[in-house]
Amino acid sequence: MLNRIVRLLLVACLATGTLWAANDPFVGKWIVNPSKSKPTDQMKVEVAGANKYTITFAPGAADTIVADGSDQPGLLGTTFSIAVEGPNNWKVTRKKGGRTLLTANWTLSGDGKTLTDAYTEYEDDGSILNLHYVYERTAGSSGFPGTWVSVSEGVNAVIELQVQPYGGDGLSFNSPAAQVTKNIKFDGMDYPDLGPNATPGSASSGRRVNARSLEITDKFQGKTMDTRQIELSKDLKTLTMTVRLVGQSKPKTILVFDRE
Repeated sequence: MLNRIVRLLLVACLATGTLWAANDPFVGKWIVNPSKSKPTDQMKVEVAGANKYTITFAPGAADTIVADGSDQPGLLGTTFSIAVEGPNNWKVTRKKGGRTLLTANWTLSGDGKTLTDAYTEYEDDGSILNLHYVYERTAGSSGFPGTWVSVSEGVNAVIELQVQPYGGDGLSFNSPAAQVTKNIKFDGMDYPDLGPNATPGSASSGRRVNARSLEITDKFQGKTMDTRQIELSKDLKTLTMTVRLVGQSKPKTILVFDRE
């Protein structure tokens, strides 16, 4: 009798999980709304030697580079370069396997208080993401060294997010352009990121806050890097993703998606 009850409970749990997945309001194809989205950023530039700089883009994510325009070892198997094109102009480039991942043209204002960043990211599928950042100096006095916080941003891209059922009550998040998939069960366990561009050692865990809200925690080698709050509108037609880096109070990115 006890074994029969256990089997019945197991079947009931599996049936409930499948029903949840089939009716999960997050499931679907989502397209970013550029006019409503807001990427933000914070970075620190420090002098590390003669014509040498350490640039910190996020907690635990820093490149130390000689500014001579050459490709040098960078984060996560990439190369990074800084080309000084004038007293107030730097061009930075990141590559992987010889392929350019991003370029950014940094320009200082005459008074040294503002830094503009014309940023271009090149996806594997040939699509291009263009962002325009304007930073204000919060530390440092002159030149590029200092702490910079973005004050205005814009998105000019077609970003697609596909959400599918995974493992009963879990969800699979896939961005075709990024070629990274996050398969997550909401049990507090870490699940490795998958796909051609997934970083070895990267993983994610998740929890359901309520019926229309999720929290995803992204980790690298067991260390938390950021959290993602994913919320659905009441009519289930809009998905908002807010990304916060560890140690930064201001959201890194707010992306608003419309259901296709």
